[in-house]
Amino acid sequence: MKSMQDIFKSEEPTEEAIKKMLATCDESAEYIKDGMIYCRKCNEPRRKWMSVFGAYVHVTCSCMIAERDRKEAEQKKQDRLARIMEYRNAGFQDRELQKCRFDHDDNKSKKASDMCRNYARRFEDFKKAGKGLILFGGVGTGKTFLASCIANELIDNGVPCLVTNFARIINTLQGMYEGKQNYLDSLNEFDLLVIDDLGIERNTEYVNELVYNIIDARYRSGKPMIITTNLKYSDLHNTDDTSKARIYSRIIEMCLPVLVSGEDRRKTKAQDSRLMDILNV
Repeated sequence: MKSMQDIFKSEEPTEEAIKKMLATCDESAEYIKDGMIYCRKCNEPRRKWMSVFGAYVHVTCSCMIAERDRKEAEQKKQDRLARIMEYRNAGFQDRELQKCRFDHDDNKSKKASDMCRNYARRFEDFKKAGKGLILFGGVGTGKTFLASCIANELIDNGVPCLVTNFARIINTLQGMYEGKQNYLDSLNEFDLLVIDDLGIERNTEYVNELVYNIIDARYRSGKPMIITTNLKYSDLHNTDDTSKARIYSRIIEMCLPVLVSGEDRRKTKAQDSRLMDILNV
């Protein structure tokens, strides 16, 4: 009795097997030569005799492999783009902020811009350390813009981010009778959480407790957070309000300070609008 190895080595295809194999030739993509089917593009064999089965089997030639790899790469690209779009739509509750890009930065606060670019570029390092940023400075200096630029850059790289503000989160929590912890936990599903406008919320014991819970939940998640505020950084270190002191202490522990300086861009835009009105009289 022949061993399996002997079968593989000795048995050759019969005339009938060859004829049956040749009948499967797809002339649009294959051709026949010397009793074998070849690919019209790369001229490699498209069939192989398998003696153990007593039949020919289809084999993948180089151009088929290349085409398969191309389709897989294209599918991965489409999947990535769809995932990025999903992240962006989920991450920006204010759709206008989706337009914020470092390419559109006027660099009027260059040091802050460079620091924010570096944060986005080295995000994995900051994420491992659980470190975020607090962007502070005057009204209209571009803090929200730079924070949103970071989020957009990270989303482009497949990192889930959420850009929101304290007022929106507080209003949501105040309107909930139950499930508040689940809501806070949902914020921490994002690798980066950006919360705009610390300090404009009402200064009540209840609201301060909500703000602390928001920040503390993020702290306990171990994930980074970016906060923007019109407060001076010194205000975070020096406050007589105990409820705010523990909020600020947690922020200082979690976030590296970035001063965003410069003129109020909102005033500049308003002035331009008034000048255009004069021209159109």
